[in-house]
Amino acid sequence: MEAMTLVLFGATGDLAKRKIYPALYNLYIDGKLPSSFSVFGLGRRELTDESFQANVEKSLRNFSRRAPGDETAIRNFLNAFRYSVLNIDHEEDYAKLLRLVEEREAALGAAPNRMFYLSVGPEFFETIAARIQSSGLGGADGWKRLIIEKPFGHDLQSARELNEKLSGAFAEQEIFRIDHYLGKPMVQKLEYLQRSNPVIQALWTNRHIANVQITANETVGVEERAGYYDHSGAVRDMFQNHMLQLLMMLAIQLPNNSTSEIVRLRKKQVMEALVPLQSDNISSQIVRGQYAAGTIQGKPVNGYTSEQGIPATSMNDTFIAAKLEIDDYFWRGVPFYIRTGKRMREKSTRIVVEFKEPLKQQGAQQPEQLDPNLLVIDIGPKEGITLQLNMMDSREKGAFEPMNIEFHTSSDDVPEAYENLIHDAMLGDPTFFAHWDEVELSWKWVQPILDAYAANHIPLLPYPSGSYGPAASDELLAKHGHRWWFDTEPEEVQEQANQIEKGEETHYAYNTND
Repeated sequence: MEAMTLVLFGATGDLAKRKIYPALYNLYIDGKLPSSFSVFGLGRRELTDESFQANVEKSLRNFSRRAPGDETAIRNFLNAFRYSVLNIDHEEDYAKLLRLVEEREAALGAAPNRMFYLSVGPEFFETIAARIQSSGLGGADGWKRLIIEKPFGHDLQSARELNEKLSGAFAEQEIFRIDHYLGKPMVQKLEYLQRSNPVIQALWTNRHIANVQITANETVGVEERAGYYDHSGAVRDMFQNHMLQLLMMLAIQLPNNSTSEIVRLRKKQVMEALVPLQSDNISSQIVRGQYAAGTIQGKPVNGYTSEQGIPATSMNDTFIAAKLEIDDYFWRGVPFYIRTGKRMREKSTRIVVEFKEPLKQQGAQQPEQLDPNLLVIDIGPKEGITLQLNMMDSREKGAFEPMNIEFHTSSDDVPEAYENLIHDAMLGDPTFFAHWDEVELSWKWVQPILDAYAANHIPLLPYPSGSYGPAASDELLAKHGHRWWFDTEPEEVQEQANQIEKGEETHYAYNTND
């Protein structure tokens, strides 16, 4: 790999400690960092290089998937780290940083290849990008790359404004927008699933698929993110980015000689084929929810509006379910159901592909209670693929029973999402990053939902913590003859949901005013 310098804005922040430093360390242990490699951490507080290195080592011991063992390797790794105080608005801090970077590159005999990682709030992106350009940090003879974290805007207009500002300092091919779901190993395998397996490839059309379900459930509430989340909600925090990226990765049809540019083009085509939401029927395709009090893993938890830092009158969404359609040759007529929410029954990220029933297609007698064939792709917390088929039950003549063909990967020694993405960015491989076209088209599709929420045209439905969301999300599928797979709710949770629907939960503040 080419020699490079990583300039990390927000080096004392939580993301750097929990994800970035452990990712860099594991890449180092795996021999996936350049031999000439430097990290300049930037922050507002005063730190010596030694103090900064000690903080990095602490983060490795607390958060790395592999505990640091070889002391010599740790010392060699930490020796690549330097620290510099930087106030985002001060031009002189950028001039000082440029001098330090150039001195380090000269000492190592390294080419001036620089990657700028903005682990800071999006409100600082524009200023930092402009200062990188004006200071000369990004004007060296080597390459430059910019890594930014979501959110990429708050709505369609703000996303376009942000992109225009970043484009003044970096070309599109130099911007790497991290969506950490795209770094998950099982998500990256979706690219190869259908094109590398003729059996799956033959079935990967609307002729054989009845519906597709994409679920991302979280058991946690807002935790310490109340200030951010109450202005974001599930639609911005999860749906517009992570969930639509999963949709694109699943729905793309790729040739065998696929490249990063082909992947991006096909993902863009999926978003272009996504049928837009119409204001007159949006409430029939979107379910909006907010968690009430309930029980998670046997422990009582508060409702959303009782959480610390959340206004009692908040109308913010913590759950969204949606029915989407892709109007193209392969997927026309196949409904895609997406849902994500907080304080759900279980933590899981899962894709379920439900196949059409061949016996029903041929007009033959359908055995009672025969489940359809399913392809289940578990993305987290455990990874694996299960193919559910129907087989003759040898104990009861004429009866059928489901049989599962399972493949589960071990979580031991598997690279985490940030390892994959940082390594790809170092190589200049944009395959698993969000291209601006995808971001803009995603916001364009989601914007009608934001407008409908603002106008209160989609009701905010309470659901008990520890459930699978509002009952309306089940009805979203039921009216088309489908159901969410693998939902099992205890009787007490269902009873609480019934009480909420009847309005018997008087402690829950719910604004029904239009």
